[in-house]
Amino acid sequence: YARFFAYMNLFTLSMLVLVLADNMLFMFIGWEGVGFCSYVLIAFWYDNAQFAYNGRKAFVVNRIGDAGFLLGIFALVASFASQGVWTLDFATMREHVGGVSPVVATVAALLLFLGATGKSAQIPLYVWLPDAMVGPTPVSALIHAATMVTAGVYMVARLGFLYQTTPAAMEAVAAIGGLTAFFAATVALAQSDIKRVLAYSTISQIGYMFLGAGVGAFGAAVFHITTHAFFKALLFLGAGSVMHALGGEQEMSRMGGLRRKLPVTHATMLVATLAITAIPGFSGFFSKDQILEAAYVSGHYWLWA
Repeated sequence: YARFFAYMNLFTLSMLVLVLADNMLFMFIGWEGVGFCSYVLIAFWYDNAQFAYNGRKAFVVNRIGDAGFLLGIFALVASFASQGVWTLDFATMREHVGGVSPVVATVAALLLFLGATGKSAQIPLYVWLPDAMVGPTPVSALIHAATMVTAGVYMVARLGFLYQTTPAAMEAVAAIGGLTAFFAATVALAQSDIKRVLAYSTISQIGYMFLGAGVGAFGAAVFHITTHAFFKALLFLGAGSVMHALGGEQEMSRMGGLRRKLPVTHATMLVATLAITAIPGFSGFFSKDQILEAAYVSGHYWLWA
């Protein structure tokens, strides 16, 4: 009990450092902190060999992405240092971004995006998130639905001034996002484990967010982070309620007729499902529609489709 809450609070601290950081290095400290906490919480029941393996898998895949993130920071340091700027705080970077050569800007943006694909489980580094569902359900709801996995989108939006100087990187972000959204949603159709379905759904929704950021709608992407945080966490907690009621059962093929037995869970999960399906009047409709509108208006018709 104590270990669980110690890890959860350490995660919250790391997430706050990540979001409140005013420079890239502080952001990286928070970035690594949430990665570590994710690892220890996925492998929380470490006496199960499979769970421990899944935790290590998440850790290693995130390290691959973080290597790209670090190289991106190094590229920015080198570029700004050549202008005599020896700081990486966001305000100063925004002022001097015009002096960064297009090639360096593109390379740095793509390397940072590699870090984002690891943290936010996008193609090709999405493989860890479905296996992360072996952690306790509150961990899935908080970390792997609402906060940590959207850190990549937050980082791209925070560095929007850098990405806007390099159309090639923006196109890559939008294309990977759109592709991941379609791919993960398709994979989810074939899953039978209730939490794995939600995991692939999360990968798909984050693809939506990257699509928004890639077509320049950073506000819409962050808006979708916010709406998704609520309805996806609600779905995960509802899944946890179902699992508790069924004695730990996660196979959906063995479920059915639970509405009468779990009326409150049914009602709350229905609301969350209507929101994530973007039914007009629910939160998901407003945030998804803004992203689709931005994709259409910016001329990305195939991504819009």
